[in-house]
Amino acid sequence: MDLKDIKAIVDLMKKNSISEFELEREEFKIKLKRGLQGGTQGGGDELPIAYHPIPQALPQAMAAAPEQAPAATQAPQASAKASTDLEITSPMIGSFYASPSPDSPPYVEIGTKVGPETVVCIVEAMKVMNEIKAEVSGVITEILVDNAKPVEFGQAMFRVRPN
Repeated sequence: MDLKDIKAIVDLMKKNSISEFELEREEFKIKLKRGLQGGTQGGGDELPIAYHPIPQALPQAMAAAPEQAPAATQAPQASAKASTDLEITSPMIGSFYASPSPDSPPYVEIGTKVGPETVVCIVEAMKVMNEIKAEVSGVITEILVDNAKPVEFGQAMFRVRPN
């Protein structure tokens, strides 16, 4: 995660009056809090940031473990697929919806061709339904989120094989 991503999270927190945000990945953990500082009720724009990179030895040990496992023959296939496919990620925290309503068919399914302007899902954030566009051209190869489940900022929702 770089500074640009952190600033985007901070902006989303301010715009949506979110007082606390926490994200943990294999290689790092970030926790953001905003609100009252020192007992004053000032602007509340102060935002102490706690960024905890996980030591390098841990990801290296985790990466080495699958190679020693009996299913190691499947790992190269997964990494090859991941390296060619693009990911459509969530631009915000919210609830993932695959279709515009419970009675409607999903926006996309595996095998659906998409373009940059193709709506692939809705992410509901604070009762606002946000249509998410593919922003890439290709074919949906994998849907990574179940309908009506929460998604995090930056979480991969779809994999797309580019055209």
